[in-house]
Amino acid sequence: MSEIKGKDEEPLEGDGDYESLPPHASLTIHMTAGAVAGILEHTVMYPVDSVKTRMQSLRPDPKAQYSSVYEALRRIIQTEGLLRPLRGLNITMLGAGPAHALYFACYERVKCTLSEVIQNGGNSHIANGLAGCVATVLHDAVMNPAEVVKQRMQMYNSPYRNLLDCVRTIRHTEGLAAFYRSYSTQLAMNIPFQAVHFMTYELMQERLNPHRQYHPGSHILSGAAAGAVSAAITTPLDVCKTLLNTQENVALSSMHISGHLTGMANAFRTVYRFGGMAAFFKGIQARVIYQMPSTAIAWSVYEFFKYFLTKQQMEGEAGTAGPV
Repeated sequence: MSEIKGKDEEPLEGDGDYESLPPHASLTIHMTAGAVAGILEHTVMYPVDSVKTRMQSLRPDPKAQYSSVYEALRRIIQTEGLLRPLRGLNITMLGAGPAHALYFACYERVKCTLSEVIQNGGNSHIANGLAGCVATVLHDAVMNPAEVVKQRMQMYNSPYRNLLDCVRTIRHTEGLAAFYRSYSTQLAMNIPFQAVHFMTYELMQERLNPHRQYHPGSHILSGAAAGAVSAAITTPLDVCKTLLNTQENVALSSMHISGHLTGMANAFRTVYRFGGMAAFFKGIQARVIYQMPSTAIAWSVYEFFKYFLTKQQMEGEAGTAGPV
């Protein structure tokens, strides 16, 4: 455990341990830091996420076939307008705030509890992975409907005029269940994603920041590495999730699939029939490019706000207590 340190690496007098969060940091601090981190994570790299969704299309329109992320962004802006890569950003921001507030708050509390049981309060990779899995269940319950709407608005030639039109159309034509059609697949993807993500992040922190001080560089590098590894490993599940979310009409019609595609097993079979094993890695470049900076941003912002808010809270408590 380490003391809160300033930029000059000197301990701040009277402060407690930065990583000793349960005694010092309230649930509100975790949720506030998590909400800010989540919104920034999803917004800063959102155009690349839009490209990833299109590159994962099983039967893309000839005008929406791209060889690289740069080419895709350039063509989308040239042919569809400067703001087109940001379509669906509003619903993402609405979902990301509360989803990440629950996500980080749950992760910190579960990690602390399990570490006490498994490692007597020390860092435990098993506790980190399990805490990430539990946090993911809550996160995805909030974020899944936003993901469905977001990905439908990101697709080429999306028929929806705006956010409300998309929500109303899905509800009227497919029912409320459509917003959770990919939930099981999302969990199947995100539970291993987050387990690998948190374990990689904490492992990197052990190497780069063993005393667990507030150190922006280590948080950025650890977050980037965690995002890259977990994104690459879980790309096949992300392709299936995208298919379930978008219900890609051209692709399903060509396979003579009527109605709506449901279930992870059906999604896996459909993707494989379209392009074999290679189809499961469509958009992997865009996914990794999106996740590396996004995860780095999320962790660096989260750790900063956790440090800043905890410091403010402790200074306030010291001021209230007055001199002894």
